[in-house]
Amino acid sequence: MFENIIKNITRFISITPEEEKKITDLLVCQSFPKKTVLLREGEICQFEGYIHKGCVRMYCLDDDGTEVTLLFAIEDWWISDIASFQEQKPSKVYIETLEDSEIYMLNPTTKEKLLQVIPKFERVFRMLVQRNLATLQSRLVNTISKTASDRYLEFIRVYPSIPQRVAQYYIASYLGVSKEFVSTIRKRLASKKEK
Repeated sequence: MFENIIKNITRFISITPEEEKKITDLLVCQSFPKKTVLLREGEICQFEGYIHKGCVRMYCLDDDGTEVTLLFAIEDWWISDIASFQEQKPSKVYIETLEDSEIYMLNPTTKEKLLQVIPKFERVFRMLVQRNLATLQSRLVNTISKTASDRYLEFIRVYPSIPQRVAQYYIASYLGVSKEFVSTIRKRLASKKEK
């Protein structure tokens, strides 16, 4: 049951069987149906979650009330509003399941306990934050320096399974383009493959 999350963790640190037991004792596995909002703007994020199964997105609302997708998270990824969770301040984002999902959750108390009983676990969270920052920086550079077509191609290169799992309008929202643009470029790519 915990095999995947343990593999995820041991990419960053080595753990003993006793430490593995301490970790799994603190995790709470929760199941959420598709379209469950896990966090709303204005709420304080009370979880850091490892996605065992499913697809989740984080989004915000622009001044017009339009949803802007900030990220997608699938199996073997972690999801949280790090700033809200860490500082216990109201969130500026929403987190929603796009598929039926199973997520291993830590709350602020269980995370603190985990760091107390296994101090080296701090490295896991530091590495996750660094990877998240690198991903956000890359996305920012792509948004500024690449055409919409190139951004879409980069998106499907980096996240090849997501286009088959989420609606086109979510991808359009992520890329900052219209859903019609995504539809057109997908048709164009499909026709190139047929030749």
